Order: sequence, then structure tokens, then C-alpha cells
Amino acid sequence: MDIRYVIAHGTYGTVYRGTYDNQDVAVKLLDWGEDGMNTGAQNAALRASFRQEVAVWHKLDHPNVTKFVGASMGTSNLKIPSKNPSIDGHNSLPSRACCVVVEYLPGGTLKQFLIRNRRKKLAFKVVVQLALDLSRGLSYLHSKKIVHRDVKTENMLIDANRTLKIADFGVARVEAQNPGDMTGETGTLGYMAPEVLDGKPYNRRCDVYSFGICLWEIYCCDMPYPDLSFADVSSKVVRQNLRPEIPRCCPSGLASIMRKCWDANADKRPEMDEVVRMLEAIDTSKGGGMIPDDQTSGCFCFATARGP
Repeated sequence: MDIRYVIAHGTYGTVYRGTYDNQDVAVKLLDWGEDGMNTGAQNAALRASFRQEVAVWHKLDHPNVTKFVGASMGTSNLKIPSKNPSIDGHNSLPSRACCVVVEYLPGGTLKQFLIRNRRKKLAFKVVVQLALDLSRGLSYLHSKKIVHRDVKTENMLIDANRTLKIADFGVARVEAQNPGDMTGETGTLGYMAPEVLDGKPYNRRCDVYSFGICLWEIYCCDMPYPDLSFADVSSKVVRQNLRPEIPRCCPSGLASIMRKCWDANADKRPEMDEVVRMLEAIDTSKGGGMIPDDQTSGCFCFATARGP
């Protein structure tokens, strides 16, 4: 396997681009803290996280889930580009390093794609297609009793055909039979369901909530709560039912899905397979996309005109 250069720094490690068996791959190396920064307990937790990720990922096969190629624990003969290059510009890995190898997707993350389209926004057909890709991938995970627990636009990748695929199973968990077994703040703040923020037991419906936030983000090509602090978001989402503001130009069918998905009551949120059906029923032939920034005076489109 040939590892070439860094493409991302994730929660649990560094991702490199490389080639394996003549295919383009992404290689995720877990940061072990072999430099002595981590305690033994922290390293044990990292190894457990690695085993969990591999256990989840290697069983999955779906067009909207990043394909797993392989994994290795205790790999020391890989050459990785060095931050402080030696003569040959490479470092060997620590003897107990671990890596996960998955297909490489050239389109980058969904977040990057949305940022690139922040000014001109996305055509409504593209919004619904991306939402369908994500909802189908999540529906598949849930059918396998897997809760992703960190659904956000940074964890979605796009291939050369603009197909969206779910990635980063670092915190995914096979759904507990007893909901009390799944607690703790896991996920990323703006996308986290109230029950997760509040430290209460949760289930796969926390992914449905996060999907609702992602759907808003895909439509608006904007970030939720950009001006609020960590503490403000936490308390307002839980105590004041804070949600992103849906633009008036958003077609009612899509707005309805957002609201259903981010309902404060997890039991009232639809299952992801229901979300797929609702999205499939939306008519995209008449436009309805977000109005581009240069066609409206503000971020939110209060004009009566329809978008692209």
C-alpha cells in the first residue's frame, strides 16, 4: 500500500490518500498518542474505538455508504508522509498503530460542497437527490441496527458522480437493546438531538434529528447557529426548542420533513425509511431551491419568487 498525503484530520485520527491493489483509497490512521501524551486508559479507549469502527464498517454494503476495503491493527511497515521529514521524507508508524482503508471519494465532504455553493445555492433537484442519498444510507444503517451517532455534513462524502456516501463510523454503535445503555454526549453540537445534549437515553431517532439539521443545511447551503456559543446552543435546543430558521421560499413538503425530523419528542420523529418515502414523493420539476444571495436582500428569501 502506498500512502501519499494528508486529506483530513478527523475526530479519531488522520486520513491520508493512497493506493491499494491498484485502487484509490483513503487510509485512516488512529492517533495512538505513542508520544506519551495519552494515558494507558486513553490508548485502550482508542483501540476499542478502532475495533468498534471496523466491526461496524466491514459488514456494510450499500451505494450510499463508503466502501470498506480493509483494516490492520499493529501495522508498522507502512510508510507515511512525515510532518518533520527525515532524509526520505517518511516516518514509520508506531508498532501498535492501526489503520482503516476505505474507498477514496474525489468530491470531498458534503460540507465542503455546500460551502462552495454558498452564494449561488443548489438547484432543488440536487437538494432532494443529496437528501435522498443520505436518507437511504441512514435507513440502511438503521435496518442493520446501527446508530451512526455523528450525522453531520462533514461526515458525508461525495463521489465523482455527486453521489453522497456516509463515512466516519468512529462513534457508530450497534443499537442497544436497552435504551439506557446508550447515553452520553456523542456527536457534534449543532446536529445533536435534545435528548443527547441533555444526557438522556437515546436510540436511532437521534440520527433522524441530525438528518433534519443536515437537510436544512443542504437546502440553505449555510451553517446552523453560526453565532451561538456551545453553551447557548445546548441550552436553547433543549430548553427553548431552538431550531434553524426555515426560509420562506422552502417548499412546504421539504420544510415539513425538516420539522418532523427535528421534533423535540424522539418518538414523534419518523423512521428513516419513512423519510425516504416522503422525499421520493416531492415534485422537483417546478423548482423551489433557495434563492441565491445576489437575488435577495438577506440570507433568507422572503420574496415570492421560486428558486432554481
